[in-house]
Amino acid sequence: MAPLSPNLAGILPPLTTPFDERGEVDFNALVRNLERYNETALAGYVALGSNGEAVHLTAAERRRVIETIRRAAAPGGTVVAGVNALSTRAAIEATRHAADAGADAALVVTPYFYKSAMRQEVLRGFYLEVAAASPLPIVIYNVPQNTGVVIEPATIAALAGEEKIVGLKDSSGNQGALSETIRLAPAGFSVLTGSAGILYPALLMGARGAILAVACVAPGALVELYAAVRSGDHERARDLQQRMAPLATLVTAGLGVAGLKAALEIAGFAGGAPRSPLRKVSGEERARIAAVMRESGLFPELAGSG
Repeated sequence: MAPLSPNLAGILPPLTTPFDERGEVDFNALVRNLERYNETALAGYVALGSNGEAVHLTAAERRRVIETIRRAAAPGGTVVAGVNALSTRAAIEATRHAADAGADAALVVTPYFYKSAMRQEVLRGFYLEVAAASPLPIVIYNVPQNTGVVIEPATIAALAGEEKIVGLKDSSGNQGALSETIRLAPAGFSVLTGSAGILYPALLMGARGAILAVACVAPGALVELYAAVRSGDHERARDLQQRMAPLATLVTAGLGVAGLKAALEIAGFAGGAPRSPLRKVSGEERARIAAVMRESGLFPELAGSG
């Protein structure tokens, strides 16, 4: 059984799901990526997040992805499984499947299909019911740019008093709301930013870490930034923040999963095409990604390449 307090301090990349030429999940490529990630000091991995294309996978594929990541993750690494369900019953079932597959925690997105009904008391009830029935600790996932639903700091703080609700991934980019959540939540609650553009200030405000797409491409730089803040080397942390921010913006708000997978390929990881209906980036877009990566100075192997 997963511990009630999984390690959520540090940098966790939301892993992409590689596909082969036939569009099947390439589990061997996923393992190769993990072997390389394991060489860094990442705190763990997120399976089946937005960048993992969980909504494009079958239930059997989702289970095997979690199992593969669990087996290949470095010893002691936390494995968080994304839960993107539209009903309380489905979310509870997904947490049970994730537990069976070896996850340490479940990252549960706010329900969003019936947006007008998703008042704060409804969201609070949803997370309380899921947590009560889940075999895993719960991390709340606030991503209003995808869901159109915002869970407010006061609601999060009220939920944070529950033993099995252990953290929050906030991808809103709302620095004021993040600060208020950190202020209101109890000390043991893990607030993680999902917005790379505010990583450095979020850590200064008291965020315990981050779940960031750009960490899939530049894991070493993100781990170094986190360590620099922890050690008080703010000059180095600010420098790394400025270097990685343009790439983070391009492969998230800009080009999305397809852009992230192209950046992975340029950096030497297994990337590949996203699953239909998503499409690969164009040649022009790929060249733009490569240029931003070179200009960042975070990829010395690309220096001098055209």
